[in-house]
Amino acid sequence: MEKILAAEYVTIGELVRLTGSRYSTLKFYTEEGMLPFEQEEKKLTRRYKREKSLERIEYIMKLRLEGKSISEIKEILGVPADNTH
Repeated sequence: MEKILAAEYVTIGELVRLTGSRYSTLKFYTEEGMLPFEQEEKKLTRRYKREKSLERIEYIMKLRLEGKSISEIKEILGVPADNTH
């Protein structure tokens, strides 16, 4: 876990461990353009900036607790309506 906490980039699986979120939830956020990532050409592995991603996930969870819909959250985050990966 120390290695994950020190890394600049993490995988979606590592984000699951760090946040306690479900894999399917983070995958959905990624596919909806709400959770930005970078992709390595060679392995096609999605890499997430650890600190920014943790902040983004926390913010999304806060907005969900406030009763915001996915559409409203995407608007708040500035994600274009047709932005899907």
